[in-house]
Amino acid sequence: MTESAHPELSSALPYDVVILGGGPAGASAAIYTARADLRTAVIDKGLAVGALGTTGHISNYPGVPGPISGAELLATIRQQAQEFGAVFVTDRVVGVDFSQPDTKTVFTNQGVVEARSVIVATGAMGRATTIPGEERLLGRGVSYCATCDGAFFRNRPVAVAGNNDEALEEALFLARYASKVTVMSPTKEFNARAELVAELEHSPKVEVRRSTRVLSVEGKDSVEALEIAGPSGNERLAVDAAFIYLQGGRPVIDFLQGALETTPQGCLQVDTQLQTSAPGVFAVGDLLCTHVKQAVVAAADGVQAAMAVQRFLQPGKSGKVDWG
Repeated sequence: MTESAHPELSSALPYDVVILGGGPAGASAAIYTARADLRTAVIDKGLAVGALGTTGHISNYPGVPGPISGAELLATIRQQAQEFGAVFVTDRVVGVDFSQPDTKTVFTNQGVVEARSVIVATGAMGRATTIPGEERLLGRGVSYCATCDGAFFRNRPVAVAGNNDEALEEALFLARYASKVTVMSPTKEFNARAELVAELEHSPKVEVRRSTRVLSVEGKDSVEALEIAGPSGNERLAVDAAFIYLQGGRPVIDFLQGALETTPQGCLQVDTQLQTSAPGVFAVGDLLCTHVKQAVVAAADGVQAAMAVQRFLQPGKSGKVDWG
């Protein structure tokens, strides 16, 4: 395996399976692959970033009477996977190489991970539309990764748009470098952990603006300002960079960069075994756009994909059963 900057990841042989996304589909898949003695790593942006992690109350998950928060339920599933030996790391996947038949390569912000198989479980919280000026100035002040680009804006004013754990964590990271960080939440309340909100509000470098939307990103050759709309009306906010962590309802597959075939609706195309157009690469959950968005359904997808991975890696070997 290529050396990784992750202290949690082994630098020995490639993993048997790397799972991209640690929601109910990815975490449930990890339970089954790890239980099958497959070396399993899960790469995820954070516990409270995906659809389940941001859900406040759940009372209909089988076996869990509730009410329970989505983050609590997800933490329980992850703990079960970890007890079987799965490794969870917090990072962002920025690219993949599925061209080789025996080794799949995953590029993250902090290193490179190799595996014999991959399960893509990144969910469907991508945005259908971008902010005017966002795409034109991408890489010239517009960024989706503070840990990648924050140091370029040392002692300069920047803005963060978003209201979840990821947005707040990135804003706090930016406060190490920027002269000022303006955080704009499109909602009145943050959809993030209370301790993160408290830390953000007590940071001397951070200004929090609630119920504030970004209308456009302005600048000729680089970001110069944002046109924003808040409780006091529209205004122009002068900044040198805009870090955007807004969410929507589209499959999150931009990091694949066309490596896998999609349907006309922009969803990943799979066969009856949940295998994508790349042998050894499987996709599960809301990426498929084939079922209602329920945690238990996504979890079932993850289990099916995990068993398909086992058959792919260990042909002829029967999987473990829970009853008989």
